[in-house]
Amino acid sequence: MTSSPDYAAYIASLPRVLAGAAVLFRDGEGRVLLVEPSYREGWALPGGTVESDDGETPRQGARRETAEELGLDRELGRLLTVDWVQGAGRPPVVAYLYDGGVLSEDEFKAIRLQEEELLSWRLVARDELREYLSDAHRGRVLAALDVLAAGSGTAELEDGRRVF
Repeated sequence: MTSSPDYAAYIASLPRVLAGAAVLFRDGEGRVLLVEPSYREGWALPGGTVESDDGETPRQGARRETAEELGLDRELGRLLTVDWVQGAGRPPVVAYLYDGGVLSEDEFKAIRLQEEELLSWRLVARDELREYLSDAHRGRVLAALDVLAAGSGTAELEDGRRVF
């Protein structure tokens, strides 16, 4: 079945939304693994843009990005948060955050940073996240930690603030 020119024009006229996916890794003390990107200021969770033009899903993108950035290729746990991030000067982003679980000491030792994108990594306690993350990113991480503590569910966010 071929698409009509009218349908192709309709699809081209639709609003554009980007997708990002990240992973929340923790240590046995509950500290969160953050990475320091080389291409922008501040800290972030491991992850990146979902390559949807290639048919990649958010879960696949999160796993791929984690393998590329940290050398950690492992099954991801459940979806913890979905965040609608309205940015100035760019299309909105739907940011998916997956549970990467608690890493062992050996897994932390095995981390190999992608030198083209990352400068360093560190473990940060919940009460220190304000020093490292923007309000929206911190809200996403805190909501994910709350979902994990509750044992079920997914948090819906808008710009890092819980909606539901």
